[in-house]
Formats: sequence, structure tokens, C-alpha cells
Amino acid sequence: MVTIIIASFFSAVCAALGLGGGTVLMLYFALLTDIPQQQAQGINLLLFLPVAALSLWFHTKNKLVAWRQIVWVILCGLPGVLLGCWLSNWMDVGWLRKAFGIFLLVMGVRELLGKKQEK
Repeated sequence: MVTIIIASFFSAVCAALGLGGGTVLMLYFALLTDIPQQQAQGINLLLFLPVAALSLWFHTKNKLVAWRQIVWVILCGLPGVLLGCWLSNWMDVGWLRKAFGIFLLVMGVRELLGKKQEK
């Protein structure tokens, strides 16, 4: 019970910072539990909702939200959500886990080798 509390806390901190907190929680589920991948994704999404709402409130208060772009992000993201949900139910759990692992590797390498953006 203590490990899920710690993993959830660090996941929420990373999410509030915009660093992909769901990755922390998914790694916890994948490496330290026997929860099936689809169920872990569902739990991750349920944690994301209140964290995202609270983060949005704070970032809006600090004038860090570009509201004009959000409409396009939502409109373009919804078809991706539908496709992703369909694929996750269609794919074998083993392939889904491998796809997640490959995604993490690609993003990690990209972050390590990518050019730093200047502000």
C-alpha cells in the first residue's frame, strides 16, 4: 500500500510539472505489480483527471495556459483517443507492453540526444 501511495504522489508531481506523470505510474504498475496493462492504463487515467484539473487551475491562475491552442489540441486529440482505445483493446497485452516500452525508450533517447531549446 505504501508503494502505490509513493508512486501516485510522484506521478502527480511529474504530471503537474508537465513531465508525463502517467509514465511514473505505468512503470510502477508494469514493474512492481501484476495488474494487467489495460487495467493499469485505466487506473492511470483516473488519477490523471483530478491531477489535470488542479494543475490546469494553477497554471491558468499563473497565466501559463495558451487557451487559443487548446481548442485545436482537443479537437485533434479526440480522434487519437478513440484510435488508441480501440487499439489497446484489440492488441495482445504483451504487444501493448512492448509498444509502451519502445515508446519510453524512443522518448528517453530523444530527450538525451535532442537539442536543448533556448527560451
